[in-house]
Amino acid sequence: MSTARAERLVNLVLALLSTRQYLTADRIRGIVPGYTDATSDEAFSRMFERDKTELRELGIPLETGRNSVFDSQDGYRIARRDYELGEIELAPDEAAAVGLAVRLWDSPELTGQAQGALVKLRAAGVEVDHTAPPVVESRVRTEPAFSPLLAAVQCRRAVRFDYRRSGSPELMTRTLEPWGVVSWRARWYVVGHDRDRGAPRCFRLSRIVGEVGPIGAPGEVDRPADVNLLEFVAGSSGSKEPAPVATAKLWIADRRAAGVRRRAKPVGRLTVDGVEGDLAELELYYPESAADWIAGHGPDVLVLEPDVLAKAVQERLRAVAGESA
Repeated sequence: MSTARAERLVNLVLALLSTRQYLTADRIRGIVPGYTDATSDEAFSRMFERDKTELRELGIPLETGRNSVFDSQDGYRIARRDYELGEIELAPDEAAAVGLAVRLWDSPELTGQAQGALVKLRAAGVEVDHTAPPVVESRVRTEPAFSPLLAAVQCRRAVRFDYRRSGSPELMTRTLEPWGVVSWRARWYVVGHDRDRGAPRCFRLSRIVGEVGPIGAPGEVDRPADVNLLEFVAGSSGSKEPAPVATAKLWIADRRAAGVRRRAKPVGRLTVDGVEGDLAELELYYPESAADWIAGHGPDVLVLEPDVLAKAVQERLRAVAGESA
């Protein structure tokens, strides 16, 4: 997904979460940053339909309705009761995914755009929920080198920076033609062609010291078409992905527990106590923390197998119920 589209989706989610009203497509086009790039009504319609499909595939529930009987067009909003998740414990690979999702929220660039989107909502007469908690509570901080490296990747420009290798206090100056910035196991890396070594290399952003300086002219860097940045970082890290140690069978209520749905594989349908949902299988890489994570979704997820995991989740839920009594 391109950066522009990712920012547009974030702006769309922000707008639909920040209002109690249903927003029509026309109002969304005028309020949400990113849709003004559409050159025609047809282009906007195609763009908006793709974005709605993308959000639904990500597990974000869109409500469709009208504010009054006098409205002639359907509108859209996101109900917080369906969108928000309970407290969960993230495994390292999940933390990396969360870092990718929230990295721009830590940057002044997107923070300003987000605030601008809220201003536009208020200016257009859309009721904004001031009492609602933040849409995203950032827990993963990006490195100072992230923004200049991302900018260099986007404008295809070489950079130079000081780098400290693991276990060594010595700083070395590196000149890099950056191909991309990726997250791997909760750490950020830049991948590109190292001019000093004459070969592809990856560098951990937390080991970059000082400022990242652009060199040369924009457009001079060409990324190879066949390179997979994530695979390159994984191979360079000298470790392989852990194999799952167990497989759990779960029931997941419809339109609930989006975090579990993203990791689970649907295998059928099942109704529990009159509530419809999906029957799914989930590979467990960290079974010790799985019970806490699943219990955080409350009644929206039911463990069917293995029995030891089901009992562990039930114990945690009973403990929470006892504390609340």
